[in-house]
Amino acid sequence: MTKPTDKQIPITVEEDIAAFLDRLWLKQGVSQHTSAAYRTDLRNFQRFLSQYQQTQLRQVGQLDIERYLLWRRQQGLSPRSTARALSALKKFYQHAVAERWCTHDPTAKLARPKQPQVIPYTLSEQEVEALLAIPDPADPVQLRDKAMLEVLYATGLRVTELVQLQVDQVHWQQELVRVVGKGNKERLIPLGEEALEWLQQYLTHGRHQLCEQPGDWLFVTRRCGPLTRQAFWYRIRYYAQQAGIRSQLSPHTLRHAFATHLLNHGADLRVLQMLLGHSDLSTTQIYTYVARERLQQLHAIHHPRA
Repeated sequence: MTKPTDKQIPITVEEDIAAFLDRLWLKQGVSQHTSAAYRTDLRNFQRFLSQYQQTQLRQVGQLDIERYLLWRRQQGLSPRSTARALSALKKFYQHAVAERWCTHDPTAKLARPKQPQVIPYTLSEQEVEALLAIPDPADPVQLRDKAMLEVLYATGLRVTELVQLQVDQVHWQQELVRVVGKGNKERLIPLGEEALEWLQQYLTHGRHQLCEQPGDWLFVTRRCGPLTRQAFWYRIRYYAQQAGIRSQLSPHTLRHAFATHLLNHGADLRVLQMLLGHSDLSTTQIYTYVARERLQQLHAIHHPRA
């Protein structure tokens, strides 16, 4: 099979996809990123159907989806992206059955493809300290970045959660930050003395220097709006280079460091799950492998008979 051509999606299919995504947002509060990914996955499946079977989303059976999954494998697409595509299809057809667009769910008996376990890369405690020491507090922009990095490492927030924080989400007396994460689930996370100190410094000496009327956003740009996820990721990479960190980084590097360092210092896995906002403990358990690997490295370096 060749790659499906970029055929126009039928209007009725676009309407079905839009209705499904609206319902998914109302019921589960999925992010714009997830919604966009599901839209792309469903459109790609429709293009496949249009080229090879001349059918539409409402008309398929299990065999059609199995052929699509086989085609993806033949194209060398990753198991992770295929798992996401199948997840989109499963949710769509559950909705389709509930709305009586379809009489049965063609994905019901399909298992998600197995994915290789990806161990998240993290920084050592020394590397984190070096990174946090780089921003110059005398500069309002770098003072803001310093406060953001400190909060990120202290709380393990997702970068999207960090850049979308508003002033009233910080509870100073309780020393907590209130976060609304995936699925509109709310959690309270301790900030710690260091993060609170730099956050106060930023609010006193940086925020209004960047923007005279910053509004509700906690971390603002000179244009008085929030940073984008991409802009803050660029800032992290800049400071990492300045700190001499040559290791591979990702937008979640400090989140991974937060989780791994807590485990290394004896944190309970269930507590870590709550702090990270994971709905499933199995997602949190990946950090036990990172912590174990670090312990093995320390043992190899320091034990006289290692």
